[in-house]
Amino acid sequence: MRIYQTNEIKNIALLGSAGSGKTTLAEAMLYESGLIKRRGTVEAKNTVSDYFPVEQEYGYSVFSTVFNVEWNNKKLNIIDCPGSDDFVGGAITALNVTDQAVILINGQYGPEVGTQNNFRYTEKLKKPVIFLVNQLDSDKCDFDSIINSMKDIYGQKCVQIQYPLETGNGFNALIDVLLMKKYSWKPEGGAPIIEDIPAEEMDKAMELHKILVEAAAENDETLMEKFFEEETLTEDELREGIRKGLVTRSIFPVFCVCAGKSMGVRRLMEFLGNVVPFVSEMPKVHNTRGEEVPAESDGPTSLYFFKTGVEPHIGEVSYFKVMSGSVKGGDDLSNADRGSKERIANIYVCAGANRQAVDCLNAGDIGCSVKLKDVKTGNTLNSKDCDNKFDFIKYPNSKYSRAIKAVNEADTEKLMAALVKMRQEDPTWVVEQSKELRQTIVHGQGEFHLRTLKWRLENNEKLPVKFVEAKIPYRETITKMARADYRHKKQSGGAGQFGEVHLIVEPYAEGMPDPVTYKFNGQEFKMNIKGREEIDLEWGGKLVFINSVVGGAIDTRFMPAILKGVMERMEQGPLTGSYARDVRVIVYDGKMHPVDSNELSFMLAARHAFSEAFKNAGPKILEPIYDLEVYVPSDYMGDVMSDLQGRRALIMGMDSEAGYQKLQAKMPLKEVSSYSISLSSLTGGRASFTTKFASYELVPNDIQQALIKEHEEEQGEDE
Repeated sequence: MRIYQTNEIKNIALLGSAGSGKTTLAEAMLYESGLIKRRGTVEAKNTVSDYFPVEQEYGYSVFSTVFNVEWNNKKLNIIDCPGSDDFVGGAITALNVTDQAVILINGQYGPEVGTQNNFRYTEKLKKPVIFLVNQLDSDKCDFDSIINSMKDIYGQKCVQIQYPLETGNGFNALIDVLLMKKYSWKPEGGAPIIEDIPAEEMDKAMELHKILVEAAAENDETLMEKFFEEETLTEDELREGIRKGLVTRSIFPVFCVCAGKSMGVRRLMEFLGNVVPFVSEMPKVHNTRGEEVPAESDGPTSLYFFKTGVEPHIGEVSYFKVMSGSVKGGDDLSNADRGSKERIANIYVCAGANRQAVDCLNAGDIGCSVKLKDVKTGNTLNSKDCDNKFDFIKYPNSKYSRAIKAVNEADTEKLMAALVKMRQEDPTWVVEQSKELRQTIVHGQGEFHLRTLKWRLENNEKLPVKFVEAKIPYRETITKMARADYRHKKQSGGAGQFGEVHLIVEPYAEGMPDPVTYKFNGQEFKMNIKGREEIDLEWGGKLVFINSVVGGAIDTRFMPAILKGVMERMEQGPLTGSYARDVRVIVYDGKMHPVDSNELSFMLAARHAFSEAFKNAGPKILEPIYDLEVYVPSDYMGDVMSDLQGRRALIMGMDSEAGYQKLQAKMPLKEVSSYSISLSSLTGGRASFTTKFASYELVPNDIQQALIKEHEEEQGEDE
C-alpha cells in the first residue's frame, strides 16, 4: 500500500441498529475495492468484520472492526460498529476518532430507537451524517414511508441523493439525482449499468434534484448567488456545497443500497471518496490543556490509542489514530500517560484480522501495532518534542450490574487479571471491588453485554464463572433524637478496662444550628460545646461529632477513641450492616477510671452506646434512586408504563422526541438492575434507556422489615 497524505484520507464510522446490515455492507465494500475475492456472510460466519469466536457464536457484532479500502486514489478508513445498544462503547469510540458517520437504516423497519441513539451521539460530537437505506430488496420495505418518517424525525435536512425504482424482490435499479443518472444491476450486483433517466421518472428526478441543489447552495454564499441567477449548479459545485453542508450538519444526504446483493455500494464509495470531508476540513481536536492539535504530517508526532483487541496467537493489538506528525516502524516514542518509553517496531493497516505492514502513516490516518510493551486504551504516545494528552472519549453510565465470582475460589486472582484485560478491549465494562458489599461487581450496558463477557471468560480463558445478584448499597439513618449510655468494664487480674459514655444522637441536616438543650423524659440536658468535628463520609452524607463533656468527666485524650467507636458503627449500621449517614452525635457525659481507662475501653463503650441510641432513634433504611430516561416506540408505551409502575417507579414526565416517546422516571436501583432484560422483552429490543444516580430515599416500611429480617438471618448463618 502506498503512503497516503492527510488530504487523501477519510475516516468513517459505520453505524446502525442491530440487523441493519453494517457487517454485510463492510463485506461488500471490501469486495468491491478488490481487498477480498469473495463476499462472506454473517450466517456462514466468514465475514471480515465479525471474526471473533464470541461474535460467531451469537451472530452479532460485539467489537468494532477497523478496515480500510482504497478508492479513486483516496484511502477510506472505516470502523464497523456493533449495532446492539449493549455494545454502544464501540460506536462512541469510533465517532470520536472518525470524521463522518454513515448511519444504516433497515429498509424493513425504517428509523429505530438504535438509529436515534446513534444520531444523538453524532449530534453531541458534531459529526457529519449520511443516511443509507439498506435492504431495499425486502418485501416489507416501503421507501416513501421511510423517507417521510426520516423527515419527521430529522427535518428537511434529510435530502435524497437517490431513490429506488421499486423495492422488494424486484429491486435492481435506482435514480441518482446528484448525477441525474439511472443505475441498474444484473442479479449478481457489482458494477452498475449507468443510463439516462427514463422519461416517466424525469419529473420526480428533477424535483428532487432541485431540492438537492437548493440545499447544497445554502452552504456557500457564492453558490447561493449562482443558484439565484441560474437555478442550477455544476456537479463539482454541488459536491462542494454538500461537503460544506456535511461539515456544518446542515444537510444529511440519503443514499440507497442493497448490501446483500452488492447494489449501490460502488456509488456510495465514490461519494465517500469525492464528497465526504477530509480530516483537514474538520474542526481541530484539543488536547487535555485545551490546545488545538492540527492534523499536519510535518508537526510533532502524537498517536492516540483508542482500542485494544486481544487475538489468539498474537496477544494485544493496539489501534491508534495519528493525531499529528507521522509514524514509522522503529520510532521511539514516550507514553504521556504512563511515563514509559515505547518503540513501535512495526505499523500496520488493518482489515479485520488481516493486517498489512506499511512504512509510514501520516496525520489523520488510522493503523495498529502489536505486542507493545506498556500501552493501554486511552494512552497517548509522543515524539520527544511534544507532550500531548487526549481524553475526549466519554462513555455512558452503566445500565446492568452483576456480582461475579470464579466457580473455583482458587481462580479469583486469575479472574481479576482477565477482567482487567477485557476492560482494555471494552471500556464500558466497569469492574468494581466493593468493600462495602464485599463483592466484585461488573457493570455493563445490558444483559447481553455481560453474557458475552461470561462466554469469553469460559471459552477463551477457560475460567468457569457465575453471576449473582449484586447487593444494593443501602444506607441507614435516623429520624428522631435518642439518648443512650454504656459502661464497658472488664476485670481479669492486673489492669482492667473501664470506660463509660453518655451520648445523644439526632438526624443531621445541612445548616442546622448547634444544640443548646435537650429534653428526655422530663429531664433537661444543657450542652456546653468544647469541640466539634464535621466529617464528610466517603459513602455520602455527614457525621457531626460534638464533645460537650464538662468537669473533666472524660479526658479529651479519649475523644478520638470515642469517635473511632462511633465510626465503626457508622461503617456497619445496626439495621442491615449498611453504611449510616447524616447523624449528629453529642457526647455529653461519662466516667473514667484513673488506672483502668484506656482508648480501647472508650471505643467499645462508644460503639455500644451509639448502637443502642441509633436503634431507638427511629432508624430508617435509605435506597439509591436513579433518574431513568426511556426511549420507546409509541406502540409499546402502555406496556412500558405499566411495567414501570410495577417496579416502584415514579413517572416524572413524558415527551415526544423524533418519532419516539421519551419517558422520564425515578426508579430504585434494585429495580433498575434487571430492567434492561424486561424492557428488551417487552419491546422486542426496540427501546433503550439511560440511567443516572439521583439520590437516596426512604424505603417503604414493608421492604425495610424484610431487609432487617434478611440481615438477621445472614448474621445467624455467619455465627
